[in-house]
Amino acid sequence: MTTLTPLYHLAAEQKSAEVTDWAARIAWVIGLFVFIALVYWLMRQGWKWRASLQSGLPELPATPEGFADDETLLTLEGRYHASTTAGQWLDRIVAHGLGTRSRTELTLTARGLHVERPGAADFFIPADALREARLDKALAGKVLPEGGLLIITWAHGETLIDSGFRSDHAAEHQAWVDAVTRLTGAPATTELTSTTTEGTAR
Repeated sequence: MTTLTPLYHLAAEQKSAEVTDWAARIAWVIGLFVFIALVYWLMRQGWKWRASLQSGLPELPATPEGFADDETLLTLEGRYHASTTAGQWLDRIVAHGLGTRSRTELTLTARGLHVERPGAADFFIPADALREARLDKALAGKVLPEGGLLIITWAHGETLIDSGFRSDHAAEHQAWVDAVTRLTGAPATTELTSTTTEGTAR
């Protein structure tokens, strides 16, 4: 009988365990969702504020008629990462959809560069607006391995823009640097430029 008493008390203790405080748990979950919604709202407000600051940026050029019949110099399939003010790898441009990451297909001809973006606005960079192309590893806060990004610098209105692309086959990047360099007449360069020094602009 003495050996059964401790077992009885143990069973009684297990049955009298404290019931989960569902009210507190539900309140905690609701609070978490409210916090996430607040962060998302603040991000959207920041995006809208940046777009309003860039409202002076002209509309993006449309692809000229007959472009599809031009002789194609190069094509590329991959991802469009972002655009920033040239030389400032953290100064993202969001106006006219340039801040939207997407799949992309690039087509380069003697008349310029057509950027096709499923799910986002296409745009065209005329040949006389192209300034240079280079290999880099970071843009708009996105950091990739050395040479992981193809950066094309172009003029739009009074703004110089760096647009970042990543091919599905990174080995294609150098051919694009060479082709854009020939098209712009810029001096050839093989030096890899890094934009991430101490997390500031070059």
